[in-house]
Amino acid sequence: MLSTLFPQAHVRYASLPVVGGTLEEFCIWLDARGYPPEAIRRRVRGARLLSSALRRRRVRRLSDLTAVGLRSFAPRPTRWTAQLACSLVRSLSQFLQERAVLAPRPLTPAEEQVATYAQYLTTGRGLAPRTVIRHSARVLEFLRFLRYDTQPQRLRTLQSADVEGFMGKNGGRLGRASMQKVSAVLRSFLRFLAAQRVLPPGLDARIDSPRCYRGERLPRALPWETVRQLLGAVDRTTSKGKRDYAMLLMIGSYGLRASEIAALKLDDVCWRSRTIRVPRPKVGSPLSLPLTDDIATALLDYLSHGRPPSAHRQLFLRVRIPLGPIESTAVTDVFETWAARIGLQLPARAGGPHCLRHSVAVHLLRKGATLKAIGDLLGHRSAESTSVYLRLQLDDLRNVALPLPALAPEVKR
Repeated sequence: MLSTLFPQAHVRYASLPVVGGTLEEFCIWLDARGYPPEAIRRRVRGARLLSSALRRRRVRRLSDLTAVGLRSFAPRPTRWTAQLACSLVRSLSQFLQERAVLAPRPLTPAEEQVATYAQYLTTGRGLAPRTVIRHSARVLEFLRFLRYDTQPQRLRTLQSADVEGFMGKNGGRLGRASMQKVSAVLRSFLRFLAAQRVLPPGLDARIDSPRCYRGERLPRALPWETVRQLLGAVDRTTSKGKRDYAMLLMIGSYGLRASEIAALKLDDVCWRSRTIRVPRPKVGSPLSLPLTDDIATALLDYLSHGRPPSAHRQLFLRVRIPLGPIESTAVTDVFETWAARIGLQLPARAGGPHCLRHSVAVHLLRKGATLKAIGDLLGHRSAESTSVYLRLQLDDLRNVALPLPALAPEVKR
């Protein structure tokens, strides 16, 4: 591919010291990720500047560098040639990391401690990978607060005041529900340290957890007319609009989570049986739902005219380069983009597209659906989980109110 991009100069680039041998596969990798030819050429043109910088520091092999070390060779993008080199270094770092060419970065003492704890969460407690990642990030934040890298003895001399200091630092920026999760992670980590005989047992019991009460939060459901207005505002003449409409329609019809939308694959849509298999990363077991005509039409429109050609099996892909599967955060961005375009006034702590899930539950309840049917659609295992989505609003309370009996006329004496 290098000879196609540079018919006359491809030998010059391929013979560059250190980086020349990787440029052919690098160009193929960029092309597979959806980069246009001109964007690939721009990155390859920065190879001479990168090669000169590597040679000045006497780097002979890319495998001698870590990802951080390679990115340190990116010059300040003050000139056009430097900007080309910066783009090359960023993309080349990702390419080499995927192929495990770069040297692994040595872990810090805090990261080693977190890796041990993450292994315990995975094998000892059987937590889901996403949960392990969240717990590990919170524990790493705690260890950095203790300056564990420079003072590893801090764990053995840990006091309640140290834990309270960390909780106080987070309490200024997090709500009570989030602080409950922080305290739960810390208690679990302290129990793990006690089992490892790093700490004496009982320190975890001294962590107070904020109180959160069931039903204290206001309903997050939107009026159903607002949901229809949001779907109608999506511009379906563009590739992005076709994708966004299909995602929002699936949330508004099935009440799917953002993570479930991002996890959908092409094989999950069963056209012959008219069903759709919804993977549920939060629960672990898939959910089978009927494929409605509206959903099928929206998906066909996206797959035929909106989805870029790609080897990825995920249903929804990015619309910008590099091509690839979307993350759950992209679903939130889609919802917020179209909600802002129509000037939608969201309730406080609406939760992004999750409020559409609440809207579906309330809409079905008002249409006469049973609590069991709504729970089955949402993928809940208990009616208690479904009841969280069905908090009554003022209009519902007005319908429940009974008329006052008329006063009997007074009898004159």
